[in-house]
Amino acid sequence: PCSNGFSYSRYTKKSHMPSLGLALVLLVSLVSPTSSCTEQEKSSLLQLLAGLSQDGDLTTSWRHGTDCCTWEGITCNQDRKVTDVSLASRGLEGPISPFLGNLTGLLRLNLSRNLLSGGLPLELVSSSSILVLDISFNRLTGGLSELPSSTPARPLQVLNISSNLLTGILPSTTWEVMKSLVVFNASSNRFTGQIPTTPCVSAPSFAVLELSFNQLSGNIPSGLGNCSVLKLLGAGYNKLSGTLPDELFKVTSLEHLSLPNNWLEGALDDISKLINLVTLDLGGNELSGNIPESIGGLKRLEEQGQLCKPVQSKKTRSSFQ
Repeated sequence: PCSNGFSYSRYTKKSHMPSLGLALVLLVSLVSPTSSCTEQEKSSLLQLLAGLSQDGDLTTSWRHGTDCCTWEGITCNQDRKVTDVSLASRGLEGPISPFLGNLTGLLRLNLSRNLLSGGLPLELVSSSSILVLDISFNRLTGGLSELPSSTPARPLQVLNISSNLLTGILPSTTWEVMKSLVVFNASSNRFTGQIPTTPCVSAPSFAVLELSFNQLSGNIPSGLGNCSVLKLLGAGYNKLSGTLPDELFKVTSLEHLSLPNNWLEGALDDISKLINLVTLDLGGNELSGNIPESIGGLKRLEEQGQLCKPVQSKKTRSSFQ
C-alpha cells in the first residue's frame, strides 16, 4: 500500500486486469488477419511438393491447413510473405516447379545438392524478386532460355547452376536484363559455344564468372576487358584457343585467374599488370616463352599453378572432351 492510502491491489483487480484483457483481445484481432501466409503462396509451395518423387519428408511439416511460414525450410518476413526457400541436401527428386515463380516476395531460393531433374524453369530466372538462385549439384538438363532484351531489368545477383547436366549455348540477350548480376557460376556442365561478355557491360557489379569444366570453344573474348570489377575468372578444362587478349590484362581487379587445360597459346609478358592476383593457374595449355621475371612483383600472389608446361597433348585431350 502507498502512503497516500491508494490500494495497488484493489486497482489491479478492478481496473488493470480488464484493461489488459481488452488490450489482448484488440491485439489478437489486429494480428490474426496477417498471421498466416496467403493461400496463393501455400499453393505454389505445395505444387513443388506434389511434383517430387522423393520429398525428403517435407510432408511432415508441409501440410494443408497450416501456416506455410512455419514449414521446414521456409522463411517469411513480417508481412508473412515467403522470402526464403532453403531446401539444400534434402534428397529431393523430381522436377523444379515453375509455380515457385509465383512467390512474389521470394528473395533466395536454394535447392542445391539434391537429385532434381528436368529443366530450369524460366519463371525463376526471370523472377522480379529473386536475388539468389542456387540449384547447383543436381541433375538438371536442357539449356538456359533467352530472355528478350525488352524484358524489364531483373534483380538477380547470384546465379549458381554449377554441377548439373545442362547443355547448349549460354544465352546472350538474357544478361542485358540482369543489371544487378554479381556472380554467375555455370561450371561442371556441358555448355558449348563461347564465353559470354554481355554481363561486363550490363552489370556494373559483375565480379565472378566461373565456367570451368564445360565444352566452351573459341578465343578468350576481348570483351572481358569491360568487366571493370571482375575478381574471379574461371574457364579451365574447356576447348578455348588463341592468345590471352591484351584487354584481359587491363582488368586489374582480377584476384583469381584459372584457365588450365585449354589450347591457349602465346606469351605471358603482360601478366604482371594484374597487380591484385592471388591465385593463377594456366597449366596444361600451349603457352610459349619464358615466365616473365616481373611476375615476382605480384605481391599478393599466393598460389601459382603450372603456367606453361602442357599436361597432355591436344590429341590426348580431345579424346575425352
